[in-house]
Amino acid sequence: MKPQHLALAALTAASLWLAPAAHADNQAIAVDEMAAYLEFVDYGGGVIFAEQIPKDEWPKMVVIDARDAGQFAKGHIPGAINMDWRQVLAQRNTIPKDKPVLIYCNSGSLSAQAGFALRVAGWDNLRILQGGMEEWKAKGGFDAAARATAPARH
Repeated sequence: MKPQHLALAALTAASLWLAPAAHADNQAIAVDEMAAYLEFVDYGGGVIFAEQIPKDEWPKMVVIDARDAGQFAKGHIPGAINMDWRQVLAQRNTIPKDKPVLIYCNSGSLSAQAGFALRVAGWDNLRILQGGMEEWKAKGGFDAAARATAPARH
């Protein structure tokens, strides 16, 4: 066996032997980061209700629709960008840290997962729309805040 082949075989064997340890170290780091986040985050984890967002605040936010492209094409919050919830970390460099970011899905569950991942990755300017697209529509969309604060009609 040639020396370069022997060296390559040794390197491959060493990497296979060390891979489980490296994986365990990476997993421990990830768990530590998530634990630190959970100790720090406020109750609610960055969740916001549609009625908490005044109509004039919507244009100041980056709104991310975390549903798949087909759902996005059928209807979305005007001005939203489509970014599948499973891709937020891969596309995180396109998400600003210097302005408010709102993420939503249909009901809030998938966007909550994407939001958790982004918040652990350092996005503290991110909020998750409670109830997602369905609740946003039911509460009046951009007018949800005005509806919630309007005097009761009898």
